[in-house]
Amino acid sequence: MRILITGAAGFVGAYAIRQLADRGNEIHAAILPQEQLSAELQAKCIVHHFDLLDADAVAALLEEIRPEGILHLAAQSSVARAWKQPQLTVDLNIRGTVNLLEAARNLHHMPRILLIGSAEEYGRLPADAGGLHLVSENMPLQPVNIYAATKAAAEQLAAVYYHAYGLPVICVRAFNHFGPGQTEIFVVSDFCKQTAEIECGLHEPVIRTGNLDAKRDFTDVRDIVRAYALLLESGRAGETYNVGSGKTIMISEILSEILSACQVPVRHEIDPAKLRPAETACMAADTGKLRQDTGWEPEIPTEQTIADTLAFWRQKLKEQSEA
Repeated sequence: MRILITGAAGFVGAYAIRQLADRGNEIHAAILPQEQLSAELQAKCIVHHFDLLDADAVAALLEEIRPEGILHLAAQSSVARAWKQPQLTVDLNIRGTVNLLEAARNLHHMPRILLIGSAEEYGRLPADAGGLHLVSENMPLQPVNIYAATKAAAEQLAAVYYHAYGLPVICVRAFNHFGPGQTEIFVVSDFCKQTAEIECGLHEPVIRTGNLDAKRDFTDVRDIVRAYALLLESGRAGETYNVGSGKTIMISEILSEILSACQVPVRHEIDPAKLRPAETACMAADTGKLRQDTGWEPEIPTEQTIADTLAFWRQKLKEQSEA
């Protein structure tokens, strides 16, 4: 399959290039002009520069490539950043998505599109939900933050294009995913980077955190992109799929796992700047539909992903010190 990956220079994009290329697909990677891919990734794909907010450029790129499948990863994907940059988040996640959908539906042969949304869209659960809630795709969406609202809006727009034009869009609500290479604006990578810096003596032995009582459904990014590949191959157009582990872990447990591997004594402090104005409830993904349609199951344990992420930051800081 000839596949276009938008946002290919991002964290998930790198893993998606590897996964989809290794499955025998022809990969076209769309990145911003100021971005670049590693030599390893460039060997697996054809690189294109474009701006998702330039509708004409998006249309021209799709006309040039004529993809059979599109993995749409390009987005402003940080909840914390969305609170600080709401206009940018709306522009990229809504207007950018419309630009892509419009360009795709004008192609002679409309491609299958995997539109990546977020479990944040579920937001506020029913009052009687109690503690942990296993959410299915039928759960009403009640987003409680700006990022989630933009993702829910993009999903609704995709549904319009599916019903009005027959554009074969498949929507994903991805639960939390992490792994080596993720930016430190996300919680696990943040903890791992701080730990590696402390080990190197770059700052005092204090890890600063947000809310440690929150529980999240975490999945290794390598398992996540494998699910994306399977959905592009066999997911049903017009459907929405949860992608997640189906279980939760408390943020404090993740921190404990990281600190147990730390090579020096460390304490932690709550940093008010890391607290969100609103937190989503404790929920895990009901992945029954995904498993039924693709056979996907997560394979990499959380402990391994944490170890790999900590190893990534240790190696990166070592390379920086030797440069």
